[in-house]
Amino acid sequence: MNLQQLRYVFEIARRGYNVSEAAEALFTSQPGVSKQIKLLEEELGVDIFVRHGKRLTGITEPGRHVLTIAERVLRDVDNLKQVGAEFSREASGRLGIATTHTQARYALPPVVRKFVDRYPGVQLSLHQGNPAQCCEYVLSGEADIAIATEAIAEIADLVMLPCYQWNRVVVAPPGHPILAEKPLTLEAIARFPVITYDFAFTGRSQINKAFLARGLKPNVTLTAIDSDVIKTYVSLGLGIGIIAGMAFDPAQDRKLGMADASHLFESSTTRIGIRKNAYLRGYTYAFIELFAPHLKRKVVDAALAGIGSDPGL
Repeated sequence: MNLQQLRYVFEIARRGYNVSEAAEALFTSQPGVSKQIKLLEEELGVDIFVRHGKRLTGITEPGRHVLTIAERVLRDVDNLKQVGAEFSREASGRLGIATTHTQARYALPPVVRKFVDRYPGVQLSLHQGNPAQCCEYVLSGEADIAIATEAIAEIADLVMLPCYQWNRVVVAPPGHPILAEKPLTLEAIARFPVITYDFAFTGRSQINKAFLARGLKPNVTLTAIDSDVIKTYVSLGLGIGIIAGMAFDPAQDRKLGMADASHLFESSTTRIGIRKNAYLRGYTYAFIELFAPHLKRKVVDAALAGIGSDPGL
């Protein structure tokens, strides 16, 4: 038994039991992967994968236990490498951030600027996706931390740290009747075509929840994955937009008017998600604190260890 065999098991499961894709991802040959899996199964005395002819179609019950242990061992090996890198090359390395468009476009730029100035030897990479995809980036090891609003709280293998709360605004072309509504109400919004986020993104559930509680059904005519697209179509007169407050910039969005809608919707909380039992480099703690100053290193460590109180906001 060796680590490479465990990597093969993990990657095959991750690739939907496609051995060719797993071999390509690991820069090796399909026959070599298949041979090593058979050798591991023979050593353990159990079948790890379900087969249909020569194809792998699923994972057996003992295979599920093997996969769980393999994933834990590979994470521990990665942590050992991080320990070595931390003390041999303290100010260099890589940091992967998985986040949504809204965070990447509006919340992260000043943080990234400060981080790059402080750690010029660290290669920073941003992986964009919806909140669920961001979590998968971290769980698979492609990213170190996830920053998102939805989904992180639902992933058992991630430690969740609250960063800040935010709410929404309504945007419309200047002179639109919705901007004259005082006070702004859900009933008024429901009278117009609405353009807002896709269901998987940026607090959309809070929007749906608010209308449902009032027995209203908004006329959502278009959804998009980022705020800039929403604002573009609003400026074309296709509807009014409901977007995150941080995404409206009076200097940049001069073709739009804005009405605060924070009294209509529950606040959403942006969170950082970190894989449980992860070993974090020193610069990762620094990035987290730059993004959320209340998340000091000792707070993050306590959360990773499963001790301490909720850091709160």
